[in-house]
Amino acid sequence: MNPTLWQVDAFSTRPFEGNPAAVCLLATPAPDEWMQAMAREMNLSETAFVTVGESGGTFPLRWFTPSAEVALCGHATLASGWVLYESGVVSATTPIGFDTRSGRLTVRKESSGWIVMDFPATPVSENADALLAPLQAALRSEQLTIVGRHDDILVRVPSPQVLRALQPEWDRLARIEARGIIVTAPPDREDCDFLSRFFGPAVGVNEDPVTGSAHCTLGPYWSTELGRTELVGFQASTRGGFVRVGVQGNRVELAGPVSPVLRGIVLAPPVMFQG
Repeated sequence: MNPTLWQVDAFSTRPFEGNPAAVCLLATPAPDEWMQAMAREMNLSETAFVTVGESGGTFPLRWFTPSAEVALCGHATLASGWVLYESGVVSATTPIGFDTRSGRLTVRKESSGWIVMDFPATPVSENADALLAPLQAALRSEQLTIVGRHDDILVRVPSPQVLRALQPEWDRLARIEARGIIVTAPPDREDCDFLSRFFGPAVGVNEDPVTGSAHCTLGPYWSTELGRTELVGFQASTRGGFVRVGVQGNRVELAGPVSPVLRGIVLAPPVMFQG
């Protein structure tokens, strides 16, 4: 059978906002080369591949940018959960388990229709102050404070105005050794607790519209700063989107809506890379 392919906008209640993700449902695992080629063809920040043929109650899930496989992606996991519910692979009342490079991730559907994901928290732990000068040059701003790093580097700027005005030099930013750069600031709107932007040119995504996995780092940071465990972040990209965050020890619950855009059949199946 040819795989089915969906494109949906994660963390958005309306099409053409939030973060677009492709979700490919596979009957059996596909070759890495084919998945990377499909992700390059889709040319979105992430394309997710879910093997549904022999799930046994859980589903293998992998994520690819146009240029690389990544270990964790929030918005494409949100999209994958929504697609499994919407397509009837999983009933609306049944939690979904995904087996990934970041371990077992669970997803459930709220009565509101929002998808809730249980992710590992990734608070910053390593000092990255040595990268201040390169980051100032790459982000073209001296108003930066490096909070620390995990897979990503977390940077704070003093105001929403500074955050929104950033115009990075992508080639310079791509040379910094990190999956991505998370930049955050206090909010300038009443419907959220913090703002962020995410830059990932090193993995083929200059600016990601709404980055669920970044909130695994942002959640613990702002939870400590604000003294609360339930927060709402707004990613201030051109498309924009909200992420509800619940910090629970070494786990983070991320939630958001999904808006579908298209559904189709892949006419260039994985068999072309087999044998």
